[in-house]
Amino acid sequence: MLLLAPQILFLFVLLGSLAGLLAGLLGIGGGIILVPLFLWVFKYAGFSPEITVHAAFGTSLCIIIPTAISSTLGHRKRGNVDWHHILRLALGGIGGALVGGSLAAALSGDWLKIFFGLMQILVAFKLVFFQPHLPPERTGLLPASQLLAVGFAGGAFSAFFGVGGGVIAVPLMLIILQLPIHLAVGNSSALIVVSSIFGMLSYVYHGWNLPNLPPYSLGYVNVLVAALVAPFTIVFARVGVKLTGRLSHAKLIKIFALVLTLVGARIIFNTLFF
Repeated sequence: MLLLAPQILFLFVLLGSLAGLLAGLLGIGGGIILVPLFLWVFKYAGFSPEITVHAAFGTSLCIIIPTAISSTLGHRKRGNVDWHHILRLALGGIGGALVGGSLAAALSGDWLKIFFGLMQILVAFKLVFFQPHLPPERTGLLPASQLLAVGFAGGAFSAFFGVGGGVIAVPLMLIILQLPIHLAVGNSSALIVVSSIFGMLSYVYHGWNLPNLPPYSLGYVNVLVAALVAPFTIVFARVGVKLTGRLSHAKLIKIFALVLTLVGARIIFNTLFF
């Protein structure tokens, strides 16, 4: 079986470790790293071109779930998760994830790759240049409509692109909900759990019983790949967290942004011209 070939297994170990390490170092969900690598590895492993992109997105979401759960539990111990917020954020996130996953399933793989490449370039610019003027932190109750809207946006982004969604959820919680940064990050982690679960389920549903699915697939989600990659992602995310104090965060952000830009541009170029 090609997925269990030694060179494929090595690539899975390598990409899972790299995704976890960078996620821990930079506080960014591993999906933004996993998806481009899956696009390449799945093609090399012989996945059908018709399902490669959707399988990369769905499998990425499956791997994000245990990582996000671990992160949420860690933030909960530090009091950085407000469960009153999470209920409404989660309700919005479920709706957003189902909509985002359905939209992605309706698009061709080429269009999804173009959108993903553009998203990576925009995220890179956000990391380097976006310094929002934050309003004063809010102390009263948050309107349910705002919590639902932020949850919906985070869930839709997560499911559509096969990533965690924290890159959009955290800024929205800071600017619209006016939460302190530590609470925004903790709440975002909990939202990612919900949006990733329902986003993954959407990819399972829309890919169910499709022809040419590789072995051990539930719709567009390859369970075998997720089981192989997730342990390394989780372990190396903790390694990345421990390394954050020893490395220059600003330099890492700039290097990572450059890599995102190059990878995003390459995905778009290859999709349009090859």
